[in-house]
Amino acid sequence: MQKRKLGQAGLEVSALGYGCMGLSSAYGAPTPHEEALGVIRAAFDGGVTLFDTAEAYGPFANETLLGEAVAPFRDQVVIATKFGFDIDLETGGRNGGLNSRPKHIQAVAEAQLKRLRTDHIDLLYQHRVDPAVPMEDVAGAVKDLIAAGKVKHFGLSEPSVESLRRAHVVQPVAALQNEYSLWTRDVEHNGILAACEELGIGFVPFSPLGAGFLTGKIDETTKLDPTDFRSISPRFATDARAANMALVDLLKAIAEQKQATPAQVALAWLLAQKPWIVPIPGTTKLHRLTENLGAANVELTAQDLASIEEAAANIPIQGARLPEAVLAQTGR
Repeated sequence: MQKRKLGQAGLEVSALGYGCMGLSSAYGAPTPHEEALGVIRAAFDGGVTLFDTAEAYGPFANETLLGEAVAPFRDQVVIATKFGFDIDLETGGRNGGLNSRPKHIQAVAEAQLKRLRTDHIDLLYQHRVDPAVPMEDVAGAVKDLIAAGKVKHFGLSEPSVESLRRAHVVQPVAALQNEYSLWTRDVEHNGILAACEELGIGFVPFSPLGAGFLTGKIDETTKLDPTDFRSISPRFATDARAANMALVDLLKAIAEQKQATPAQVALAWLLAQKPWIVPIPGTTKLHRLTENLGAANVELTAQDLASIEEAAANIPIQGARLPEAVLAQTGR
């Protein structure tokens, strides 16, 4: 697979990464352990070098899984993980809210190194901005971890442009992770993508397939498990799904022309936006993994992109991308 540089920090990764979250949380029951190991290792065999996880996924279980999976080839991959939620480091119990106090960041990082079976974290993100802790203090804490050799690069997830700039002054931000896809395009309008380009920061879209919706395998009749976060997401309400199928129909039409799948077109569209964008689709199924990685070989011409843009402009997306309480922790 082709490589891309995440901004100007010198962090080179595969054009498509792999998001590990769904193997352990968010979409219902965790994937059986051996199957999960197999998916991660198959991603590596397919050319993926960027693997994304977080302490909050499980909690802890996803980092432990990833650490075991990549142990045989640890020096050939980039591990990205995150801190920032108020999680008890002994029990994994969620205390509610956020915690980016410098001492907590240090303790979280030490625990992550053990779970990931490594002596350094390649890319450490603040998962959500903590309004109780100045960004300068957060960036300073990560800067200390970098100086100690325990972290290589600093990242942020879902910050405001102001928070991004404040952090970047103290410790250069290598990558920013936000939701971005054909049905979630906020970063094009809120200054985030423009700031990344200005500052030389790489961009890592999560949910690049709209939490599975843009694959064309979900419609208004699909039953969602009560433990699946999509069951409480406004954009996955029955009426919203019915309305949003128009975007899937657009992807299907382009995919037919390209002898590809809707998922591949959705990912290829993201790759075509900027050379420093690296999507991290996740899946629990090997055949879906193969399909996703095939997107790296789908070329969209300028005319293709213009046609998608024109058609998408006439498809208003229905429903907020996340529940209100979750959205309240973004853009700070």
